[in-house]
Amino acid sequence: MGKYRGADALAASLVAEGVKRVFTLSGNHVMPVFDAAIDAGIELIHVRHEGAAVHMADAWARLTGEVGVALVTGGPGHANAVGALYTAAMAESPVVLLSGHAPLNELGMAAFQELRQVEMVGPVTKAAGGCAKADDIGRDFTHAARVALSGRPGPVHLSLPADVLEATASPDAAKAAVGPGAAVAPTDRRPVSFDPLPFTAALSKATRPLILCGPSCMQRAGREVMAGLEAASGIPVIGMESPRGVADPSLGAFAQMLAQADCVLLVGKRIDFTLKFGRAFAETCEFLQVDPENAEHERSRRAVGDRLRITALSEAIAALEALTRAFRKPTTGGWREEVRVAIAYRPAEWERAVANAPGLLHPVQALRPLQAILDEHPDSVLVSDGGEFGQWAQACLNAPHRVINGVAGSIGAALPFALAARLAQPQAPVIAVMGDGTFGFHPAEIDTAVRYRLPFVAVVGNDARWNAEHQIQLRDYGRERLVGCELLPTRYDQVAAGFGGHGERVTTAEQLLPAARRAMGLNLPAVLNVMIEGLAAPNVRR
Repeated sequence: MGKYRGADALAASLVAEGVKRVFTLSGNHVMPVFDAAIDAGIELIHVRHEGAAVHMADAWARLTGEVGVALVTGGPGHANAVGALYTAAMAESPVVLLSGHAPLNELGMAAFQELRQVEMVGPVTKAAGGCAKADDIGRDFTHAARVALSGRPGPVHLSLPADVLEATASPDAAKAAVGPGAAVAPTDRRPVSFDPLPFTAALSKATRPLILCGPSCMQRAGREVMAGLEAASGIPVIGMESPRGVADPSLGAFAQMLAQADCVLLVGKRIDFTLKFGRAFAETCEFLQVDPENAEHERSRRAVGDRLRITALSEAIAALEALTRAFRKPTTGGWREEVRVAIAYRPAEWERAVANAPGLLHPVQALRPLQAILDEHPDSVLVSDGGEFGQWAQACLNAPHRVINGVAGSIGAALPFALAARLAQPQAPVIAVMGDGTFGFHPAEIDTAVRYRLPFVAVVGNDARWNAEHQIQLRDYGRERLVGCELLPTRYDQVAAGFGGHGERVTTAEQLLPAARRAMGLNLPAVLNVMIEGLAAPNVRR
């Protein structure tokens, strides 16, 4: 056996933290980790773009509740990965990005792909640092993973200099205790034993109370805890993770209910643009807040002043569980049902929706039939990404597991999300809905799906334009000022076939569901290229 390296200590610490799979793209700086992964039994999912590796780690984390790990090379590889971290950060997804780095003994000498990586990634991570010694690498990763999962979950970065990965490490390096010398900043874990009784008392006195939860509660396990609290309290418990905020089409006519609320408890939910900085509520509405960060309490006070009555520090899920235990009996009255009816509301005219031109489908025609597939398995996954078409998907479809582009509002992650979803749920249907613009970000990941035998069905709404921006131009500047949003009506189905997957072009409503079922039966990554009418996202109002 050769020497025990920093890379071996890193691989051992990954295994010790329960990480069995790493999303990665090869590069000079990280070859020692690739080598060490063989003996450690870590599966490397080798992708086509560093951003896709981060997106896959993000979706894995959201679907499993585990830390998702991406491994990329230094310099340009690291730079390619950084943008995807923003989506993970805004989704409050526990991701660790491991990036190779120029050797420490060459820094300042114009080393190959030398880059100030930690400084670059700081704005989109909870914490970032660089490994300095082979004997510290196990402790550094362990701490990074725990920071990612604690408090408000989110991404953490660790740079791995090539000479540290190759240096000799102690066989006990992976077992080193996490301490104040760890490369990343201290964890922000907050106590979970706050007193829930002042919160339950205030909510019970209200006539129209609401409990709003942030993105970290929106994975399946979190939604089950939210449902338990609603049952125990009789108060509507609503999660928010959409960039459309109060206009989130999946929440129906909920915006009208927000305006009527008289007491709102925020659990891990920021008063930000998604709530119109507090203006979504009546001026008399009072607020309570449980959050792992004091900074969020301060932000809320700036937004709503002394209407923020009670605050506490706690992680969101733990707070929901404590509140559930504290409620002795649910409140009565019609408010809860009124809110649920509003959320379920969809315009009656959707039942008759058809496109205005032959050879095209209305978005409702392209999406609603897919619900039959999602209803056939208790672990079905809906991935939704893109501008207007993605919003139609969120209005029309639901599934036990849902992964969307999130509060970041950035597009392009749907195909990597779908691959991670298949790995997380090997037997369940995975339906990934995206616009044609979104498809163009990571089409080569169909190659990854074919190599790793990861079947899914991608439904591409093809309106041959960047439709969200087209709609902005149309609304704000007029039809004669439309510019820079045109795309070709590309045969995305043939793109999928070129990578070894399956593809079909869909031009009528009658073709859609049979095409989706054929695609599922082939056990291949499949693309349904659905020609749609380019409509604005739904604005659901009663």
